[in-house]
Amino acid sequence: MTKKIYLFLLALTGLGYLSSCSDYLDSDKYFRDRATIESVFTDRDRTEEWLAYAYSFLNGACADVSANKNWLSGGGSPHCYDDAMYFGDRDIAYGDSKDASDLNYNRYRMGEYDENEQNVVWQRCYRGIYQASVFIHNIDMNPTMTDEERLDYKGQARFVRAYFYWLLLRKYGPVPLMPDEGVDYNLSYDELATPRSSYEEVAELISAEMVQAAKELQFSVRTDNQKIARPTKGAALATRAYALIFAASPLANGNDDEFAQALLDDTGRRLLSQDYSEEKWAKAAAACKDVMELGVYDLYHAAFSTSDNGPADSPTIVPPADGNFSNNNWPKGWKDIDPFKSYRNLFDGTIGADNSELIFSRVNNTDDVQAFVNHQMPRTFGAWNTHGMTQKMADAYYMNDGADVPGKDKEIGRGDGSARPTGFTTQADVDAGLYKPLLKDVSLQYANREPRFYASVAFNGSVWHYLSRQQPGDRNIQTFYYRGGGNGYMNNPFHLRTGIGIKKYVNPEDVYSGGIIKSKVEPAIRYADILLLYAEALNELDGSFSIPSWDGTTTYTISRDKAEMQKGIHPVRIRAGLPDYAASVYGSKAELRKALKRERMIELFAEGKRYYDLRRWKDAPVEEALQVYGCNVIMAADKREEFHQPIAIFNLSSSFSPRLYFWPIRHDELKHNRRLTQTPGWTSYD
Repeated sequence: MTKKIYLFLLALTGLGYLSSCSDYLDSDKYFRDRATIESVFTDRDRTEEWLAYAYSFLNGACADVSANKNWLSGGGSPHCYDDAMYFGDRDIAYGDSKDASDLNYNRYRMGEYDENEQNVVWQRCYRGIYQASVFIHNIDMNPTMTDEERLDYKGQARFVRAYFYWLLLRKYGPVPLMPDEGVDYNLSYDELATPRSSYEEVAELISAEMVQAAKELQFSVRTDNQKIARPTKGAALATRAYALIFAASPLANGNDDEFAQALLDDTGRRLLSQDYSEEKWAKAAAACKDVMELGVYDLYHAAFSTSDNGPADSPTIVPPADGNFSNNNWPKGWKDIDPFKSYRNLFDGTIGADNSELIFSRVNNTDDVQAFVNHQMPRTFGAWNTHGMTQKMADAYYMNDGADVPGKDKEIGRGDGSARPTGFTTQADVDAGLYKPLLKDVSLQYANREPRFYASVAFNGSVWHYLSRQQPGDRNIQTFYYRGGGNGYMNNPFHLRTGIGIKKYVNPEDVYSGGIIKSKVEPAIRYADILLLYAEALNELDGSFSIPSWDGTTTYTISRDKAEMQKGIHPVRIRAGLPDYAASVYGSKAELRKALKRERMIELFAEGKRYYDLRRWKDAPVEEALQVYGCNVIMAADKREEFHQPIAIFNLSSSFSPRLYFWPIRHDELKHNRRLTQTPGWTSYD
């Protein structure tokens, strides 16, 4: 290997050199001393540590722990917080602080941050790309590994490198692509400068690299707990599917709006395609089918139960009969599963990373999940009580028979004329077994909802179990958010702005006091996500396309076929205990598109997906700008009907401007690379 190595990346990012936790991983030595790189890649332990260092940029080793994660508490990684979810622990305590670590919800939603805030992702991704590239070009010299091991390790590094490009594409849109063969480091910075590649070019690179990674990776499933977060063939193919469906979506496919016209490279070339291609949807659908055809994934499902051993093993609440799914066992129906526990257990730590639904996770047993849960839990026993849900999100969940909740979206002008239910559950209702799992004094707005609602929503009067508490009186506490009740409105950050909290990721044993939070796994990509993407891509087609599989062993016929779309839809609906969509929905591309967007909103809530979905669909200008509604939290318990009448929450901002489609690039990156252009609407220099 010559000295035409990857200094280009360093010049681009203005890093000078990579610092490292270990001295022999100091990449500056790579340029000074060929023996150093040989000493790394002829030693098994050091080779593995080099790859681990490349992985570290996905998480946080030796650097900012929040840089590349989908979901965290507070303002550390705000991309979970959109029109469905908010964080409220910074808007009062930190006021108008401009410190990057104090980015509060309202500043974030209004786009009032600057080009240098929350922007370490760019540097970390390119550092990771560099680290992985060095590995790919040197792993073959290792004499201590078998051919299969070297090939698998190369596939891992290739996956990581392409995954970094995926993270960059998702956040920044079109970004510069680094030449795999390297460049001559004797060139000047001006000569090394490189422009953004187009959105399509970045997506195609990710696609090609993930196919190659899938061929090199030796495992379809990894069961070793020490390596469970390492990629598999399915992880590579699933990331590829995601990149292709983003490239097929309206933001990057046939976009000729003012923002697209302004997003150019330094020569004036358009970076978002103004020419629509239906085939891009077909390629995305085929990529999803590649994952499905591996035959190694299934949606996690908990067994039907009649036992009554407390919150962790309570009797199954049977959904209303639909004459179809209710009559059949999994996977054709829900007769032998528990829809509530099937969804709850997937996120609350009941099951680990080695489950059949999880395709890829970057975080295992992390303290960051604990922080997320701590911010969700009530003030009881000292938690933060600040992360909540909007009324729009609460309304999105179906009734248990698949109908809309009465009064859905009434306040934002989308109602069907129905009124929200009034009244509250009584002890007599509870004794009669009505409205399970509600206890007494709960608004009937929350009665008879779908299982995912009860697994995700901390509605007023829901129960927090705290089973790790030693005293029986400290467990199974029904919690209300009325003013004056300890968990309701107060003149500090520690209350829910909408009066609607979040239960997703919370285990019945979790309690803030003492830090007893069960370990959870980040669902970076799971199978339900791929299934819904498959149905979405098929729905956009008018014609029929022949698309080869990823390995060339077969050719798919891809078209808007109802039975194929149901392969993506049915498992998700069945696991949720809901009936199928009506025939009229399948018969209308527009209606099914609307239904699938709602399904993703519900199924993937609080997984860091909706922020990007709204942008790729070009729905953000409408959805992100709608006024946020919630309960009237200034009402005390004696005004409980008024509490549950949704009102505008004016201390939660809502706005969208085109510049918020992509994140801005830091000023110092622009200064180091004269050919790099800024995202439209943001400034290029200090």
